Amino acid sequence: MSDAELILIAGALLALGIGAALLAERVRVPGLVLFLGLGMLVGSEGIGGVEFDDAELTRTLGTIGLVLILFEGGLTAGWQEIRPALAAAISIATVGTIVTALVAGFAAAAILDLGKLEGLIVGSAIAATDAAAIFAVLRGSRLRRKIARTLEGESGMNDPVALLLVTGFISWIEEPGFGVPEMALDLVGKLGIGAVLGVAIGYAARATFRRLDYPTQGLYPVASIATAALAYGLTEVAQGSGFLAVYLTALMLGTGAVPGKRTMVAFHQGLGWVAQISLFFILGLLVFPSRLIDVAPEGLLISAVLMFVARPLAALVASLPARFSLRERLMLGWAGLRGAVPIWLATFPVIAGIAGSSEIFNIIFFVVVT
Repeated sequence: MSDAELILIAGALLALGIGAALLAERVRVPGLVLFLGLGMLVGSEGIGGVEFDDAELTRTLGTIGLVLILFEGGLTAGWQEIRPALAAAISIATVGTIVTALVAGFAAAAILDLGKLEGLIVGSAIAATDAAAIFAVLRGSRLRRKIARTLEGESGMNDPVALLLVTGFISWIEEPGFGVPEMALDLVGKLGIGAVLGVAIGYAARATFRRLDYPTQGLYPVASIATAALAYGLTEVAQGSGFLAVYLTALMLGTGAVPGKRTMVAFHQGLGWVAQISLFFILGLLVFPSRLIDVAPEGLLISAVLMFVARPLAALVASLPARFSLRERLMLGWAGLRGAVPIWLATFPVIAGIAGSSEIFNIIFFVVVT
């Protein structure tokens, strides 16, 4: 294709994505499901016939998209909004994610007749709630603020936990002698480094923004993109959790009066939509719809375990220290929306060449949609 044709297709797909978002608002279904459907429609088994099966490229593009989505979520919220629900959000993002991963993982191993570690990879991937889905749904809702902020905070902080669980179980399969102590140490170390660097970079960025006087408003979004890239890159190089650092950096930067804040928020909200549409479209391209039919019975069973057992139990256990009513705890359990993150995590065992990785990918995709 020529450059003009590629640009034309990109513009058409973004326009279709906007149309899907507007349609979703009217018919009350998640717009992200329509973006996935759009990718499947254009894919190799759809009318578009586009052949795409590059899991490694998908993982790279997914990482960039998730960085942009998490940064937008933190920047829009700010510490003032998240602080009252911070303890509950951290508890559900860590304890809740681990409990969900274990319950769903052992169930997946039994249902799919997989090894325990392979089943736990499935459980860990589907344990992650999706920041894009949560932000899109809750910001237009009348849900009590503390509940909404708990769910938003959790979705921004549980991605690193799920990622570390998935990569930990893959390492457990690949490396003799790797086990629970090594996973626990890795989890604590990466989250600790991510938290420290995220707060430090966010504080430094906020102080810098307040001191600099840019000649045009257009430079503020450029500086904020640089901040997101530095937060992720520096933290990953330091062996920490880059996703956690990006979210915390954005929370710090979005707190208080910062020059150009309105411009930055509007810019990143638009960029977040581009990331969501692009990411879900690519993930839709990667899947073969005919293979989903083959895993439908097992996928429905795992979805049922996740929705009715694993997530509610995890939310109940993790929210015990907080002052929530039973109805609110049930809401926390029921509102664990899945999205791009589990599907993105499903590319990790494919790239690592784990036995049964193709079935694992299709099962995770099926669970996300249901």
